[in-house]
Amino acid sequence: MTEPRFRDMDLFAPTPEHALLAGTLREFVEREVEPQAAEFDRREDFNLPLFRKAGALGLLGVTLPEELGGSGLDAVAAVQIFEALSTSDPGFALSVLAHAILFAQNVNVNGNEEQRKHVLPRAASGEWIGGLCMTEPEVGTDVLSLRTRAERDGDEYVLTGRKTFITNGGVDAHTLGDAFVVYAATAPRQISSFLVEKGTPGFTLGQKWGDKLGMRASFTAELVFEGVRVPVSRRLGEEGEGTLQMMRNLEIERLTLAAMSLGIAQRSLRVMVDYANQRKSFGVPLREHGQIQRHLAESYAGWISTRTFVYDTARRMDLGATGQRVAADAAKLVAAQVGKAAADAAIQVLGGYGYMGEYVVERLWRDAKLLEIGGGTLEAHHKNLTKDLSRNPALLD
Repeated sequence: MTEPRFRDMDLFAPTPEHALLAGTLREFVEREVEPQAAEFDRREDFNLPLFRKAGALGLLGVTLPEELGGSGLDAVAAVQIFEALSTSDPGFALSVLAHAILFAQNVNVNGNEEQRKHVLPRAASGEWIGGLCMTEPEVGTDVLSLRTRAERDGDEYVLTGRKTFITNGGVDAHTLGDAFVVYAATAPRQISSFLVEKGTPGFTLGQKWGDKLGMRASFTAELVFEGVRVPVSRRLGEEGEGTLQMMRNLEIERLTLAAMSLGIAQRSLRVMVDYANQRKSFGVPLREHGQIQRHLAESYAGWISTRTFVYDTARRMDLGATGQRVAADAAKLVAAQVGKAAADAAIQVLGGYGYMGEYVVERLWRDAKLLEIGGGTLEAHHKNLTKDLSRNPALLD
């Protein structure tokens, strides 16, 4: 009897459209993403031409409606994209995620018809580069303590404050990204969200965060709002709905970040298996040594079990709904640690070679660390899961 292979199961490509996407992604990663990954990491540059190619393939608007330029696909397709891109270039994948999920999908779910028609075709094509402004210099996980203010003045709001660690904050050190969803306080502990575009007076690019540990192919910056006037028509939803919108968007964000960790783990496994087959020590292939077998076996078990969980969570996810935090938090919590552990194991298997930039696992290890911090720290997931399980023990049934 032939043992079934996980990669052939419908869970990872449940429809012909998903199977077609998987093939498109393999070709795109091999031909376009892999050849540039190491160079753009070294240069700490964002690859705008590659970003636009991703737009032409429909990767930037994967969850957006077809009539507005998107691909009209689901959370499974989004997971496929970020897993595949992250087998080669997690830094580039992070830029795509900030644009496609944090910005475009956010507007798709929370914007009105006029806002969606204005934003989504430009986002899906890659004409615009978008991002999300939440984190501040003195506010991270405690989002209800935001210091950026939006004060109503007739038919406008006046935004004042600073946002930091913003992926896609700029294209380079002198050029802002094109459009952002910005969270700001409209009353004490009340958050609203706004669409702010490049060129709006008072909206400027602040510090570029260079010399990062990892994700160096994504541009990270501080954005400054000094009396920025935003029309009421550019508020997403009603005043005070920003917290709900944020929580809803975090669910798909955390799931796709988990997918990035899967890609890192998958590539790390490939590298260490190939090396353990080829390299000999004490007259036998490295794979024959028990210490090496432990790294291979535990990395595979962690990857395949977590991959199954992430894809099953994606299959169940309703992109327009909320209340899916438990699974999304759990998926990112476990996947982030599996990704980093697999990259660490690969470096150990390769020894000195794994420590060198020529072997991709060194870069993957650096990139993997961010996924234990960004989009919710491990500690935030611990807090959320404990709170949710304590309130609803039926989740354990």
